[in-house]
Amino acid sequence: MSKVTEQQKTQTVIEFQKRMDYDELLNCMRCGFCLPTCPTYGDDQNEAASPRGRIALMKAVVDGKMEPDEDFEKQLNLCLGCRACETACPSGVKYGHLLEEARDILNTTKKHSLPVRVIRKTVFEQLFPYRNRMRSLNSLIWFYQKSGVQKVVQTTNVLKLMPGSMATMEKVLPQIPSPKAMKNRPTYVEAEGVKKKRVAFFSGCLMDTMFMETNDSTLFLLKKAGCEVVIPNNQGCCGALHAHSGEKNQAKEMAKKNIVAFENEQIDYIISNAGGCGALLVEYDHLLKDEPEWAERAQAFAKSVKDISEILVEVGMPKMKLPQQIVTYQDSCHLRNVMKTASAPRKLLQAIEGVEFREMKNADHCCGSAGIYNIIQPEMANEILDYKMEQAKNTTAQTIVTANPGCLLQMKAGVEREKLTKEVSAVHIVDLLADAVRYAEQHK
Repeated sequence: MSKVTEQQKTQTVIEFQKRMDYDELLNCMRCGFCLPTCPTYGDDQNEAASPRGRIALMKAVVDGKMEPDEDFEKQLNLCLGCRACETACPSGVKYGHLLEEARDILNTTKKHSLPVRVIRKTVFEQLFPYRNRMRSLNSLIWFYQKSGVQKVVQTTNVLKLMPGSMATMEKVLPQIPSPKAMKNRPTYVEAEGVKKKRVAFFSGCLMDTMFMETNDSTLFLLKKAGCEVVIPNNQGCCGALHAHSGEKNQAKEMAKKNIVAFENEQIDYIISNAGGCGALLVEYDHLLKDEPEWAERAQAFAKSVKDISEILVEVGMPKMKLPQQIVTYQDSCHLRNVMKTASAPRKLLQAIEGVEFREMKNADHCCGSAGIYNIIQPEMANEILDYKMEQAKNTTAQTIVTANPGCLLQMKAGVEREKLTKEVSAVHIVDLLADAVRYAEQHK
């Protein structure tokens, strides 16, 4: 972390006073209901590492009672942004909105070191906003996996030189589709049988490259459930990573691009299959609330977003069956806490013949992934993951299901660290449901 100069501190205070929602800061009654829900507070009982503690720090900066120094920034960066505190708050404080605004102010008023500036510009401005560049990056990973280089790397000590949990994450990367497959993506899928709904699918960036198989499973399920699906070709990254990392203006531009891509489609819903993406999509109205020419359009877009599990429960699923197994479910924080979707995934899993569903203790607690949190805060992320794996093991489940790509990789990393790869698998819910539909068709 680069040192914060006095001039930067002064500018940061001015921006906090200008941009932070003071009424929202005052809404926090300091009642403490948020404390049991917070993973970082639960780790060491440090008040500053709690939601109300961080709100108090933000307010102190606005009031001029505290400097926005390195310790202040460290506490905000330590937050996972899981927003579980919002579900427990009797005052309805929008903690996530406060956190994103504060991080954006810190990012725009501080002078990053040259390496950090290069990395941020490359990732946020030159990579994620461009579909072809994301495909090119994944094509390199595909070559790494298919050429034999990965096997050589994994049988040497090279991975041990990688920082934090990067070596484990390398092991659990999904098999990347070929460059040709990533380019030949569908733009329309016809409903099977009686058409029940016409929907648009938000395919995302990582989901339509690294996790393309899950997107294909999503389209398969929507088709089987009687949904006609359009997939706008001019859509792009949702902007969630940008919004959570202090790149709010870039997130706004990406939101506008997606609104334009979807707004002329005559549809019932916009379907998302990634909790992290969906949570920002349903808040495009908040993101663009201060831009009159976009506010109403953003509101219409946000109202139409629905998670894949919700639409499948609504329209009904064909018969699902799998070989006998115990399954547990790990909530995606943003799917549960922002999109308010918790029961639909469980209903779908319980509807699979051959599956015994066992609820994991504290399934709604964050797994430690949180976007890129497990990369930039590996120590805390691993502590949170250790607890999560303990709860998962207590269910004796052979299959851990989740609904977000980051959560999926984190749970796969947990299975790898616990040396359970032969006994336990982690899967995205739509991949499991698609397998269940196919298995039922083959075993009538």
